[in-house]
Amino acid sequence: MENYSIIIFILAIVIGLSAFAEKAKLPYPILLVIVGVAIGFVPTIKEIQINPEIIFLIFLPPLLYDASFNISPRHFKNNFRTIGSLAIPLVFLTTFWIAVVSHYLIPGMSWPLSFVLGAILSATDAVAAISITKGLGIPEKTITILEGESLINDASALVAYRFAVAAALGSSFVIWKATLEFVLLLGGGFLVGFVMARILAFILNKVHKNINVTIRLMLLMPFVTYLFAEHLHVSGVIAVVVLGLMIARFSNKIFPENLKNSSKNLWDIIIFILNGLIFISIGLNFRYILKEIDDEMILPYIAYAFIITIVALLIRMVRVFLQKINLQKAFQNNAKGKIKVNEHALLDTKNSIILSWSGMRGIVSLAIALGLPTFLDDGTPFPQRNAIIFISVAVVLLTLIGQGLTLPWIVKKLNIQKEKH
Repeated sequence: MENYSIIIFILAIVIGLSAFAEKAKLPYPILLVIVGVAIGFVPTIKEIQINPEIIFLIFLPPLLYDASFNISPRHFKNNFRTIGSLAIPLVFLTTFWIAVVSHYLIPGMSWPLSFVLGAILSATDAVAAISITKGLGIPEKTITILEGESLINDASALVAYRFAVAAALGSSFVIWKATLEFVLLLGGGFLVGFVMARILAFILNKVHKNINVTIRLMLLMPFVTYLFAEHLHVSGVIAVVVLGLMIARFSNKIFPENLKNSSKNLWDIIIFILNGLIFISIGLNFRYILKEIDDEMILPYIAYAFIITIVALLIRMVRVFLQKINLQKAFQNNAKGKIKVNEHALLDTKNSIILSWSGMRGIVSLAIALGLPTFLDDGTPFPQRNAIIFISVAVVLLTLIGQGLTLPWIVKKLNIQKEKH
């Protein structure tokens, strides 16, 4: 009963803050995180444990499905090269450079542990990117790149994380095995998503005149797809994203307007509640993660988190602007018969700055960190576990609050909302 009361209390705060954020013109997720941190330090509030399995099984499927369902197919196709470059190479580059910085900066961080921290913080968060950039007047093309990257890069980060943890537990790292597993995870996830989308499309084609049954099926299918993919040891994230993309195209052909409206209204409510619970939970858990750290190490760890945040931001900026240059060169080479690049795929300086600054970390990084093994295979405690979790949470908070609060100001200064794309 007490947990039930806390959940109702949190939902009331979520609803109240949404109205306040709109009037104050503040990013709603940022406000939730800040208030969550403040509430977490109220002595009478008991600890609310975030179970990583709950996040991956309950929260991620509907959020990923909704984002992929509503993504612009035209912009996704035109900008797939940029999305791919940010979702795969950038993840591994970020993992590597955070590992290097962590190894030489943080006492006691061995190479395997440094790569674990790098993998945890390598991917941007779909929920954060979509929630914070919404309503800022950013061109749909830029939003699509951010959403597309965030939807795909979780799979890359999870592969890097698995191998980093395996190395920390004593297993040897073999590059060809890691590459093969990555290909199988992505390819298998794509195949599962494709098959499940075809099955769902076949069923919906028969029952789409029954609005209630159709909506229920569309609510259920992301969870079924994710669980089925994970059961086959392929990427549930990619499977759900492919499902959303394919069903979005299918729905445009056969769904009547009243079904689209009913479905959208229901999904909007669900996504609103899930987003609210996620962001306020990030803030609420900071107090309890903080108590696991020795007092004299709190400030050094926060400083390390700040440096890692800057490193991740710089790596992202370099990769985005290199992609801008590469696209421009490829476009100029179109006349020579080389790989063609659509003019709509080109990046300008303003949008490159927005893309660089929008790389927030979020709930997936937090879930992966909290999912670290407690003990090694020989029964000894996992080394530096509390330090890795604390630094990961600090980086998540720094990116969400720091980059999230300044992003509207940057968009305004760039005057990007007045441009037509």
